[in-house]
Amino acid sequence: METSLNDCIKEYKAQLEIGTIQKAYKGLMKYIMELRVHLLNKYSDNFVLGNVYHGYMDATYFHFTPKSLKNKKLKTVIVFNHEELRFEIWLAGQNKEILKKYWVLFKDKEHNKYLTLQDTIVGVLVENPNFDDLDVLTEQIEIKTLEFIKYVTTILR
Repeated sequence: METSLNDCIKEYKAQLEIGTIQKAYKGLMKYIMELRVHLLNKYSDNFVLGNVYHGYMDATYFHFTPKSLKNKKLKTVIVFNHEELRFEIWLAGQNKEILKKYWVLFKDKEHNKYLTLQDTIVGVLVENPNFDDLDVLTEQIEIKTLEFIKYVTTILR
């Protein structure tokens, strides 16, 4: 039997009364915004950054795209996957037609580090993020993001 929306709202209220969810969500959003600012300050000459999309507690993300990929109407997106509790990077297109155009270059490649999902490539940046050491977490995300971008750029040459 499926749980009714009303029952879900009651459980939601009960969980909010505990207070942990708000604290975790607020801390997570603050960190993601600080990560974006860090990348903006360090890479704004060669990258385009989008605003943080907070999502529906499924995915929170922002675009961090080198200008060379933007010129091809592609985007790389840093994502916090709420369900998996991990940071990921996605290759996205300006629209489905653009992504499909480039997808053919990736579909037959063997990706060691990256997952091929439907019409995109997803990389896991940090599987089990440690939010007690944000400097190390930022460094991990930054390094893995640049590796992914290098990989994508190499294939698109």
